[in-house]
Amino acid sequence: MRLFRLILVFFLTLILIYSISQISYSQPLKNREIRGVWLTNIDSDVLFSKDKTKNAIETLNQLNFNTVYPTLWNWGYTLYPSQVAENITGIKIDPTEGLQNRDVLTEIIKESHSRKIAVIPWFEFGFMAPADSQLAKLHPQWLTQRQDGSKIWLEGNVHERVWLNPLNPEVQNFIADLILEIVSKYDIDGIQVDDHFGYPSQFGYDPYTVELYRREHQGNLPPLDSKNPDWIQWRADKITNYMETLFKLIKQVKNNVIVSVSPNPQEFSKNEFLMDWAKWERKGLVEELIVQIYRNNMDSFNRELAQKDLKLAKDHIPTAIGILTGLKGRSIGFDLINEQVNSTREKGFGGVGFFFYESLWNFGPETATQRQSFLQNLFSQKLDRFTINN
Repeated sequence: MRLFRLILVFFLTLILIYSISQISYSQPLKNREIRGVWLTNIDSDVLFSKDKTKNAIETLNQLNFNTVYPTLWNWGYTLYPSQVAENITGIKIDPTEGLQNRDVLTEIIKESHSRKIAVIPWFEFGFMAPADSQLAKLHPQWLTQRQDGSKIWLEGNVHERVWLNPLNPEVQNFIADLILEIVSKYDIDGIQVDDHFGYPSQFGYDPYTVELYRREHQGNLPPLDSKNPDWIQWRADKITNYMETLFKLIKQVKNNVIVSVSPNPQEFSKNEFLMDWAKWERKGLVEELIVQIYRNNMDSFNRELAQKDLKLAKDHIPTAIGILTGLKGRSIGFDLINEQVNSTREKGFGGVGFFFYESLWNFGPETATQRQSFLQNLFSQKLDRFTINN
């Protein structure tokens, strides 16, 4: 009997050890929290001067941030010197004066890593490009279109954009080459895509996609209704398949690079941009998730935090919440920001990402000094972020 009890205790101990090792991310470790901020080249000059970039990283370090997400693919240009971009568009780097004769990503990595801040470049424009960009002009066959043949998509009802077709193998190769160039050339901690890694669901009626659909549907044309659920899912699944291939390619080049995704909530992301990130997460293609929940009140904010797909992801991988700190023309007070951060903590999320750097201090009702003081209280001590091996 005594021997039986010893054996029973032994096996119960093994089960307990295994259970502890399988603890999910639903309750983040007390010494781990993603504290990120996006660095943009729009409404901000943080990237256009070596001194400003250096000072920004030092400021974030003093405020106990541990992650930066700098944009590197924007307005049809790379913000780093890219041979891939030059081969396709003839332009090696964004022609903005403040980026010339520099490699801003190298600078960000140097300044951030010396302060133990992770650098996860943000592939912001994804498959989107300005309508008048060299990319669009030189490769019109790469563009997708609506049912009526139109290709222009207005961003913010102001900027004319077009969309590269994510189902086109030539487009897939170009985007993969850009991302793999960054992964192989730079000592980055991860790479991030967002909803622009899909495309608006009203598109997809270009000749290439139509022919592909017909081959897989006994010669039938795609549904006239762009929001037809099966048509939505078919296109979303094609993008998921591409993401699966891209994920493997990234890992072949550098296995420890985190694949991060910063989409809108699942229903909007899938139905409006054909990006089924919940399926990506279930297939193991997402290693860090930061869902953009840009809301003006706590009721709608908390409703989004309770969404099923977000809660499921939180149990599997480090899952943070993207919080809007303001836009030019859209002021957000720090009381709301503070309340939203506290809500994510109470609900066991893995941290926050602020959009965006400039609005941490500006565009708000408080002074820059006051907002820095609020942040110091919010992140009162340094904490490490989650990594692949956590």
